[in-house]
Amino acid sequence: MSVSVDNARNSMGKTFNDRLEPYLAILGPMAMILLIAGFMAIVEPARYFRLSNLNAILLESALYMPMAMAMTFVITQRGIDLSIGSVAALTGIIMAFLIKQYGFPAWLAVIIGITLGATMGLINGLVITRFRVPDLIGTLAMDLVYRGFALVLAKGLVLARFPELITEIGRGQIFYILPTPVVIGLLSMIGGYFILTRTYFGRYTIAIGSNPEASEMSGVSVDRHRIHAYVLMGAMAGLAGIMLTGKLNAVQATSAPYFNLHVIAAVVVGGTSLFGGRASMLGSFAGVLLLSMMINALVTLRIEFFWQSVASGVVIIASVAVYTWLQKEDRDGASGIGAAFANPDNVKIMKLSGALLGGLIFLLVIGRLLAGDPNPSG
Repeated sequence: MSVSVDNARNSMGKTFNDRLEPYLAILGPMAMILLIAGFMAIVEPARYFRLSNLNAILLESALYMPMAMAMTFVITQRGIDLSIGSVAALTGIIMAFLIKQYGFPAWLAVIIGITLGATMGLINGLVITRFRVPDLIGTLAMDLVYRGFALVLAKGLVLARFPELITEIGRGQIFYILPTPVVIGLLSMIGGYFILTRTYFGRYTIAIGSNPEASEMSGVSVDRHRIHAYVLMGAMAGLAGIMLTGKLNAVQATSAPYFNLHVIAAVVVGGTSLFGGRASMLGSFAGVLLLSMMINALVTLRIEFFWQSVASGVVIIASVAVYTWLQKEDRDGASGIGAAFANPDNVKIMKLSGALLGGLIFLLVIGRLLAGDPNPSG
């Protein structure tokens, strides 16, 4: 009886943010998904919700699911991997050469490609843990290395027309119903959820992200665990490179240029903290789906390609800001958005921002009023 009374008191003592925090990872992206769906239902319902377009959204999402699963582990332990696009491209190039020039069976080339991706992830992990290069700099440098190798090997060629197994992985269907890439993507997310919530690997990932020094003192081999996470990341990037090759039935050295942006955005939008210690595999899944829906919506609305990068960057900043505001506590114990606006420093910064924006708008108006006829010549 006393236990139930204590539990009731504890639950009554929780703030709204405390109650909401366990669901933020999935509620945030789901709310944005519903917002996009509602907006497109008003603006372009016929084109956006037709079966072929929904299938395109699923196929686009499936390409990023394996990488988002692995990136969740990397980011949760306070890491980052900016080389996944180059890993995917180099994997696809080498797999293509093995099949087309050396006559390797397609199934063996696929296995070699995924193993090669894992090896590149191992190199990333060793650079970070053994040479003590920060994750950001180390993976950015290795991105240049892997992309350079891809360019050297391909020599500007576009390798195309692969065996049926490769195209099945990229755009095939199982029993003429289930798209093969979607099945691969969902299985990877389910596997990642199980690993994160039911294994020591997942628990150690969260522990290392929360406090790496305490984890090391507790007997956890932090460096070895981080290497394992990067190996998983490399393997999933290699798999994504094979899926992309099969989807396009072609590969070139400049393939997958924005993989790192898209995957990191999806994981962060899904509630995994860039500062480590908090992860959500369901949130990462929702984040992948959200970004694919957003980009597809921009395409459906005939908005230029370059605005997709702008939209992705805005979504990342907005998501990180919201999660930080909802979880940060100030010195007085207040938390959430209210505390952020009540902080005197933040108020001063907002006043400065308002003054700068107001001044900029004023100058633009004055410039417009004083502008003469444009002179295209000269």
